Amino acid sequence: MAFINTAVVTKSLGPREAAAAQPDPMVQFEAWFSEAQAARLPQPEAMALATATPAGYPSARMVLLRGLDKRGFVFFTNYKSRKGSELMANPRAALVFFWQELDRQVRVEGSVEIVSGEESDVYFRSRPRGSQLGAWASPQSQVIPSRDFLEGQAGAFAERYQGQEVPRPPHWGGLRVVAEMIEFWQGMQDRLHDRLRYRWDGACWLMDRLAP
Repeated sequence: MAFINTAVVTKSLGPREAAAAQPDPMVQFEAWFSEAQAARLPQPEAMALATATPAGYPSARMVLLRGLDKRGFVFFTNYKSRKGSELMANPRAALVFFWQELDRQVRVEGSVEIVSGEESDVYFRSRPRGSQLGAWASPQSQVIPSRDFLEGQAGAFAERYQGQEVPRPPHWGGLRVVAEMIEFWQGMQDRLHDRLRYRWDGACWLMDRLAP
């Protein structure tokens, strides 16, 4: 898995003509993502993550893309948080990237899997120490009595791991969205936007053009 930091800039062909687009949507996404990075957009890795309970109640929030390869889109979280709990019970998700300055949007839908412990360990060790301690201190999405309680928890764990490496909490790690549908949206004049959808049929990617 490639962790997100900097990227080699490649010029994408874009989806204006289906024949010009990459046959593999992950390659197409990497090209667009590289262009968003090269344009120095604020946090191009920011993505909306939508989950739902088994009963169908949806929720959405912003998270950061932290890993990208042929297997899918990776982010990290507390598995006991609301999004983590919903994904454990109903392992399907949708993502949206929106790069306003480029007038581009990418939508992703697919199943969700837990990344390996080794991958989560590697990323956890790359985090600032304060963020590592925060993963232990915060009972994410749970009701807490006060801000003082949270800061007290952080201080307690800082003391506990003083002078030693902070281990990854067992309830914290990566989740991968394995794409089954990816849609590229390019804004155009007169609202005749380009929409190119890729669908995985179990053997290969199929490409459709959608009306705006």
